[in-house]
Amino acid sequence: MTEENAGVRWLVLVIRIPAEPTRHRVAVWRELRKIGALSLGQGVWAVPDVPVFADGTRRAVELTERAEGQTVTLTALGRSPEDAARFEAMFTAARSEDWSEFLADCDKFEEEIAKEIRTAKFTLAELEEEEQSLERLRRWHRDLTARDVFGAPQAPRAAERLAQCAAACEDYAERVFAALHRSEGEEA
Repeated sequence: MTEENAGVRWLVLVIRIPAEPTRHRVAVWRELRKIGALSLGQGVWAVPDVPVFADGTRRAVELTERAEGQTVTLTALGRSPEDAARFEAMFTAARSEDWSEFLADCDKFEEEIAKEIRTAKFTLAELEEEEQSLERLRRWHRDLTARDVFGAPQAPRAAERLAQCAAACEDYAERVFAALHRSEGEEA
């Protein structure tokens, strides 16, 4: 456990939702997964008690109440430094998985751009699609950065990869515009 994170408080949500209809359980589960909550067991979730998680936990509680379920929200600290460190390690491991998935998507993004260059597919429609994919990566990176309160080891690499993806997209954009200008000149 890092010195600056010593004594981090956690919100522990104990959620009970009727089994049917299942869509309510799924909605709450999705909301908690979306905010990066740590599943501690059936119906028990935890997040660090910091502002970035407030809206998501509030939405999960609201969804639970709409489903006529019950939520008990507790504030917790580990009973010992080892307990607190274990919580932090579990949370950081979950963020590491998120970052690994992000890094894999960065690889796919760059592979897609390389394929478009190889096949000389230099169209505005394709460029727009790639720019939308890059924007999705940027939003995802922002969300992960906000949730990664303890600093998973993959975070710096993810920032580097996002910058590389942006550079690859910029290079592709220049190639698209160059190709468009060549074809306009040929038509004249």
